[in-house]
Amino acid sequence: MEKLMADLKQQIIAQLNLKDLKPEDIGNDQPLFVEGLGLDSIDALELIVLLQQEYKIKLASAEEGQSVFRSVRTMAQYITEHQPKAV
Repeated sequence: MEKLMADLKQQIIAQLNLKDLKPEDIGNDQPLFVEGLGLDSIDALELIVLLQQEYKIKLASAEEGQSVFRSVRTMAQYITEHQPKAV
């Protein structure tokens, strides 16, 4: 889980072009939207694309996205629970 959270931080920075941030600047439980990183709805779309491209996961609904994208830890937990199993 720690490795996944570290990977997610790097992927979020790259996907959202957050050049001024380093992975260690993002707390595992820090809110991603409003306070915290201050991401917006456009960033949410980018995070959805990230989940689809990197982890082959599609969100069921916008409401689900609100809980999934609360923090890096909630994203990692969701990925762990929903990632397709390798055959």
